[in-house]
Amino acid sequence: MKIFFGLLISVLLFRVADAQITVYLAGDSTCANKAGDKRPETGWGEMLQQYFDPARVKIVNEAQNGRSTKSFIDEGRWKSIVDRLNKGDYVFIQFGHNDEKKDKPTIYASPEDYKANLIKFITETRARGATPVLMTPVSRGKFEKDMLVKTHGEYPDAVKSVGKERRVAVIDMESKSAAVLSRYGNEGSRKLFLQLKPGENANYPKGVEDNTHFNPKGAEEMAKIAVEGIRETRLKLLKYLTK
Repeated sequence: MKIFFGLLISVLLFRVADAQITVYLAGDSTCANKAGDKRPETGWGEMLQQYFDPARVKIVNEAQNGRSTKSFIDEGRWKSIVDRLNKGDYVFIQFGHNDEKKDKPTIYASPEDYKANLIKFITETRARGATPVLMTPVSRGKFEKDMLVKTHGEYPDAVKSVGKERRVAVIDMESKSAAVLSRYGNEGSRKLFLQLKPGENANYPKGVEDNTHFNPKGAEEMAKIAVEGIRETRLKLLKYLTK
């Protein structure tokens, strides 16, 4: 009988250890999956699965275009993630691009409200036995005299403040992406964004000049720095990285 129970416990422990981990991405358009009629626009979240063995880690990208921490909560999108969380899962949280838009009351969140929303995300994620990871918003490709300009005001520091206060890992996507864009330079960084000439792509017959959203190359660069952040913050998730 003791042998039987010993074997049973071993099997159960093996199954728990071998269980697939789900990583949910909560964020805005810079991270989100894109529809076919918006290609080649690509969210960096679409590029993350390739860094993990899908049998061990599943990336579920719930980021949505145009959302802020406020609208993500108000629309029930956050609750949808929480309701599915299991012990051992992760939630990567990256907002800010839309929270800062004072002219849009349905999405605007002041820096203080933004912090309160992040704390809500952290508390509810931990209550389900999952791990929250905060991310500062990625940089826009705005240059002045060949120098990249910061555009997110107080929001990146708000993320870092909450992370420190609540002892949550923070991946500083703003600083990391700024380093990437600065390395490419003003003209070179255009190769990372949704930049098309008239007639170059059927989805954008008049062309497009977008220094916020990425093309596949830019999304790949952002996914790389997210993975770099996973390594630097020493998340347990790093042991499942394949490259």
